[in-house]
Amino acid sequence: MTIIEKPVINLILKSCKSRFRQNQGADPHGNLILPTINVFDMKKILSIRTYLPILYFVASMGLLVGIWALIAWVYRNPEATDLTEKYPLPTPLMTWQVLGEIFTNPFQDDPDVKGIGVKLWGSLLRVFVGFGLGSIVAIPLGLLLGSSKLLMNLVNPLIQILRPVSPLAWYPLGLAVFSVSGGGEGLMNPSSKAAIFMIFICSLWPTLINTAFGVASIPQDHKNVSKAFGFSVWKYVTRILLPYSLPHIVTGLKLGIGVAWMVIVAGEMLSGGAGLGFFVWEEGFNAGKSTHIIVAILIIGVVGFILDKCFTSLQKAFSYESK
Repeated sequence: MTIIEKPVINLILKSCKSRFRQNQGADPHGNLILPTINVFDMKKILSIRTYLPILYFVASMGLLVGIWALIAWVYRNPEATDLTEKYPLPTPLMTWQVLGEIFTNPFQDDPDVKGIGVKLWGSLLRVFVGFGLGSIVAIPLGLLLGSSKLLMNLVNPLIQILRPVSPLAWYPLGLAVFSVSGGGEGLMNPSSKAAIFMIFICSLWPTLINTAFGVASIPQDHKNVSKAFGFSVWKYVTRILLPYSLPHIVTGLKLGIGVAWMVIVAGEMLSGGAGLGFFVWEEGFNAGKSTHIIVAILIIGVVGFILDKCFTSLQKAFSYESK
């Protein structure tokens, strides 16, 4: 080895060590810093309580499938040879096979054939539009009703009269009104407008009532503090009224989205043409395919479960108990 080669090799080794320390993490003195694992974090990871929600979910799904299979077996027709005639209530296995067939091409968007994904998106779009419009009306109105006993006493009888009305009673009224303006495509179709109107009417009551209750339950001490510091109306609304009533508003929104998702199926059964409700009625009941009905029920349930979980997370984020 020559005199020139040795310093070059040492320089290369030194550079490699330096890069290794940079990648692994090192203090200013060049000592390697190894990652440490907190003992409490390890206990939390290994604790069974961490996985209890998953275990409960799996157990509940297993219980549902078991009861379902038992009922299908009890109500079977042993003398029938055809599988669909033998099991008037399809078994979980039969439903799973049909579910796989339906989801083979879920986003097919031909003029005559719509995939299940396209129908689901159409239903969600109507739900979010109707629910959004209902929330825009319900939240400000609820703030006003909760802030004024006079308005509450005046409007409350109307709320109690209109709130119990069945969603199916609102649909023909909406269809009669929107049919005057002529036809259209998509959400501008009179039947879609009527379904959105039905969702709008039915989903605003939980948000309206919860918002009014939240504002009305503001402690008098909070109001006295705002008066003592000379809060303006805007400052009172942004510093006291909205922060205190926000958990109640989110609770109302959570209940409202659940109502909207239940209502859309009935509306689409009447409107026809698109959506999960039309899928249940046309491809399930009219075609005599009970497996399609159960598939639609499962999809509706799963989507409703996801929506509920989303709003539950939002509810926890704005809950005072979680702070």
